[in-house]
Amino acid sequence: MKHKRKKISVIGAGFVGSTCAHWAAAKELGDVVLLDVNEGAAKGKALDLFEASPVENFDSRIIGTSDYKDTAGSDIVIITAGIPRKPGMSRDDLLATNAKIMKAVCLGIKENAPNSIVIVVSNPLDAMAFVAKQVLGFPRERVIGMAGVLDTARFSSFIAEACDVSVRDVSAFVLGGHGDTMVPMPRHCSVGGVPLTELLDSATIDKIVDRARTGGAEIVGLLKTGSAYYAPAASAVQMAEAILRDQKRILPCAAFLQGEYGVKDLFVGVLCKLGGNGMEKVIEVKLNETEKAGLDNSIKAVQELVAAMEKLEF
Repeated sequence: MKHKRKKISVIGAGFVGSTCAHWAAAKELGDVVLLDVNEGAAKGKALDLFEASPVENFDSRIIGTSDYKDTAGSDIVIITAGIPRKPGMSRDDLLATNAKIMKAVCLGIKENAPNSIVIVVSNPLDAMAFVAKQVLGFPRERVIGMAGVLDTARFSSFIAEACDVSVRDVSAFVLGGHGDTMVPMPRHCSVGGVPLTELLDSATIDKIVDRARTGGAEIVGLLKTGSAYYAPAASAVQMAEAILRDQKRILPCAAFLQGEYGVKDLFVGVLCKLGGNGMEKVIEVKLNETEKAGLDNSIKAVQELVAAMEKLEF
């Protein structure tokens, strides 16, 4: 039997998409298809990346395209397509435009890669994952949103900095929506196995939480013309790797809840087990009053977004 490499399609060849292709190829997760409506950009970046393979010694093939037929047989599809957030723009301003783009993308995936597992990165994340799930009609195991891994990465990097330790020794996670409605879980964070609350005072932890919560806006403010892409792309690819290599990783992701935390038919950031079948299990964490209030607030924000979106014509 001929062994077949895994196949990862990345939709959108902007900064996030092309960086996803870069991380996925460098980790040799499989062959990579970079798709964009701007075919030249997709082909140019794919060729440039492929030409780096002899230097970096990776055997992933990378092709660029504007044709969804090239995504056929994809194991994973990472969707980064959409307009990025500009300074002063709320995530909700993106709603109408990105919902239209998401619908078109998902029709292409449904027709050409119907067995794929889809990771949504486009903003506003929880609402875009909702559109993707509706259009694709895939079971919830195969449509997951990337937000929690990124928020957790920001949180963890600031904890490592404050404690002056290796990032490898920080274990943390966050729940809830992306950005403003993120629910930090310092009670469950540890450094080298020692609870974070024993190493840092609450004022320092609060500062770190605020910085993680506004991490995306901080970068938008500094760049002036663009938004973050290294960490978002790395986060999406960590999820893809957990699935492609059946790692059974416990990672915070936006999952389509079916009764967990008392929520139904909504994408909410929760801890998930990611393995070969996609989102294999939602792990419910016992929450204290503050955490529960934070998660409820986050859920309400997602409900409002989805309600606003359902009024739009796209």
